[in-house]
Amino acid sequence: MAKDIVEMTSEGIRELQAELEERKTSISIEIAERLKEARSQGDLSENSEYDDAKEAQSQNEVRIAEIESILKNVKVIEDKHILKTKVSLGSLIEILDIETGEAMEYVVVNPMEEDISKNKISSESPVGAAVLGKKKGEVVDVKTPIGLIQYKILRIGKKEGEE
Repeated sequence: MAKDIVEMTSEGIRELQAELEERKTSISIEIAERLKEARSQGDLSENSEYDDAKEAQSQNEVRIAEIESILKNVKVIEDKHILKTKVSLGSLIEILDIETGEAMEYVVVNPMEEDISKNKISSESPVGAAVLGKKKGEVVDVKTPIGLIQYKILRIGKKEGEE
């Protein structure tokens, strides 16, 4: 069965590669040290430190396998595919909350890259899904728990350094 291709920004791919390297090196070393320390305490049958370290080791190995799988099936969103005429993955958008008059800027990314603290919104989030495929000047309705919010797309571009 063929794996699904995952489209990501080059920045998102670099972040995954850095996480993979950290998990294979420093995190694995730290967990090995925790296991060694826990083993030195003797009886492992009731050793919570050992159990915690084994659980951390397992979670780390699962995440390593997950990242490796993603990276084997990743496709970089090329600059030429980031359009300035309609919103797509990788687009830098400026939207206006029509009710409040507040303008916000986001990059629309794959859900795995979402990081609201860096203004990266998922293409599957309510706002991301609403703006995908839309053009500058269009107004979109976004259903939220507090009701309907309307946003006007003010600008569509590429992230700085990608134009």
